[in-house]
Amino acid sequence: MRIEARWLVLVGVGVFILIAVSYALGLKRGEERSPPPVATAPAAPAPAPAKAAGAAVAGSPAQDAGERGATLPPGHPVSRPSATADAAGSGRLPAGSALPAGHAPIPPAGAAGTVRNDITFTHFRVGNRNIKTMLAEEGVMWVGTSGGVIRYDTESDDYRVFDVRSGLLSNGVFHLSRLGGRLAVGTYGGGLSLFDEQSERWSHYNIQHGLGDAFVYDVLQLSNGDIWIATWSGANRVRAGALDERDEWELFTVENTAGGLPNDWVYGLAEGSNGEVWLATEGGLARFMEGKWRSWGHAEGLGAPYESVRDQIEFTRDPANMSSHHARQKVEQGLGKVDVAYNPNYIVSLLVNDDGSVWAGTWGGGLAHFDGERWSNLTMADGLPANHVFMLKRAGDGAIWVGTSKGLARYDGKEFKVFTTRDGLFADNVFSLASDRKGSLWVGSYGGVARIKGLAAPM
Repeated sequence: MRIEARWLVLVGVGVFILIAVSYALGLKRGEERSPPPVATAPAAPAPAPAKAAGAAVAGSPAQDAGERGATLPPGHPVSRPSATADAAGSGRLPAGSALPAGHAPIPPAGAAGTVRNDITFTHFRVGNRNIKTMLAEEGVMWVGTSGGVIRYDTESDDYRVFDVRSGLLSNGVFHLSRLGGRLAVGTYGGGLSLFDEQSERWSHYNIQHGLGDAFVYDVLQLSNGDIWIATWSGANRVRAGALDERDEWELFTVENTAGGLPNDWVYGLAEGSNGEVWLATEGGLARFMEGKWRSWGHAEGLGAPYESVRDQIEFTRDPANMSSHHARQKVEQGLGKVDVAYNPNYIVSLLVNDDGSVWAGTWGGGLAHFDGERWSNLTMADGLPANHVFMLKRAGDGAIWVGTSKGLARYDGKEFKVFTTRDGLFADNVFSLASDRKGSLWVGSYGGVARIKGLAAPM
């Protein structure tokens, strides 16, 4: 039987249309049935491993150096790349699909919620990243993540992301502040970067300029103009803040201070009431005053005794099994029989009171207070939500904000008031905190930021 070509063409077109329609309907049904993205949990915190190990873990000051997209120094072990930032809603902070395991349901990124009539919150997702630092300015919130710096306009909801594509030398950010009007960014592996917003130009300072290490954890400008920089290989002092004058750079280490700096891994800096400099290290607290060094460790009372917190430590992975550095530390500190994340000498956060006393957040040893002569320690037994203390900030009314691995606490000198995801936090691991001019608290965690109104008195 003879079939004309035109009929063959018509039949072919009809079959193609039927297949296309069926495919589209099936695809739509598949989309409707697809489960939401599976939440991924952050790694259990543990002290930062040796740099040669290249395996930083969640919660430690070295958290994002290897695992969250930092640009690493030459010869450093290769790390997993970080996810690319994407937009959430209409100009909100970059969004990500993953939440910490067990996280309570939250509104879409950028949407608001209400915990109580007097407390409202807004969540901003940043994907699989940590918010280690924030800087509040007039109408702007700068957010430092393990995927770059976000400039968020709190009035218009517009944002910009600054990362290696826009001039940074590393996406991992641990510190934000102002130096001489420029934004100072301390990075993982990219050194110290200064950003001039008027010209939109970056200036970078690294080892060749005198910086002790390309990993920068804190920057402090003293009232006399000196700039101090905390690195993974000691602490720099730049006299009179002359960053472009090589001769003005000094580096203090364990070796050249004869042990006055107890450890070369320096994580925090603070100026005392008499112009002295306090330094938080992995080996204890140090003070530089009138050209002289002094230090304190667990042997002098820093951090709660292991026996008193042994049953409260939630991280059971032994840091000594991760690096020879921590194995050696345990032996030096007489902690050879301790097989959990406990290092009372390891100061993660630092705060100096107006009266000159010092608060130190430790790795498993709770919150320590030094009055100039003796130490006292507060732990979960005193109401602290966890003994791993990541962040310390002073509130406007004199209280202290304490960020831990199990929530945010407000300490008024007598008791702790604890806030968790039930009160509007994005996640219970709290790494950073800022307060805007409207009195809202911005709380940085793993995966996102919570802006909370009505929680308590601002900083």
